Amino acid sequence: MMFEQVDRQKCKWETAELLRDAQVSPKAMTALYMALAVALGLLSSLGGGGFLGIFISILSSLLASVLGAGFVLYCMAIRRGERAEYLTLFDGFSFVGKIILLDIITGFFILLWSMLFLIPGVIAAYRYSFARFNLYENPGIGAMEALDMSKRQTLGYKSQLFMLDLSYFGWIFLTRFPAVFANQMIARDITAELLYGIPAPDTYFGLPLIALDLIFGLWQLAVSLFYYPNYVCVRLCYFETAKRTSGVGHGAEPPQADCWGGWNAPDGLG
Repeated sequence: MMFEQVDRQKCKWETAELLRDAQVSPKAMTALYMALAVALGLLSSLGGGGFLGIFISILSSLLASVLGAGFVLYCMAIRRGERAEYLTLFDGFSFVGKIILLDIITGFFILLWSMLFLIPGVIAAYRYSFARFNLYENPGIGAMEALDMSKRQTLGYKSQLFMLDLSYFGWIFLTRFPAVFANQMIARDITAELLYGIPAPDTYFGLPLIALDLIFGLWQLAVSLFYYPNYVCVRLCYFETAKRTSGVGHGAEPPQADCWGGWNAPDGLG
């Protein structure tokens, strides 16, 4: 299996150029996507406890996953130099069942590996990280086929993907830390109520929980405008490289053996 060292800075530079020339504004598309995600988060918070609350929370998460597929399809169109309208964000609903099934199976596999230790779980997450891309660009395949393709595509690229994520760590931390910090406080108080009968407070920092969720959602939206389209498109750059070198994926051609017994990429791809 062949792989190559991806020039991360070159990918980022090329992506910045593509986003600058995009016919539909990446920031506007990101704002629409994140605003819908915030709305789904608020809907989940309003559900409250009990069966209804759990149902609404699960439904909101599934809808957010489908919208995420639409955003990746938009980024794929940018990588191909094509125009993608705002309605592209909803294209995932045409194969919603496969998206949900893939997410469930991927989460289950990662959970199983994580039960061994943290590191195997992280490795598994990167092993299956291209499965969604495979399904999104070719909805005709099944969830297991998308996962198998990802396993072969990521051979030699898992450490590079980790370094890519590390290069965006500052943005990711800035986006998620406020909400994670607040959720930790809320989880601590709920645990204290369940174990010791200490009533959990109705407000935090002088704000009701719904207002806190709204503030953190808007914060995530604002920060994401500056990095998220670039991050997804750069990951797609790695995906395209992995497809080319492995010969696995929609439209990919298998590497060809040369007269010396080595391997060359197909014509035009070397």
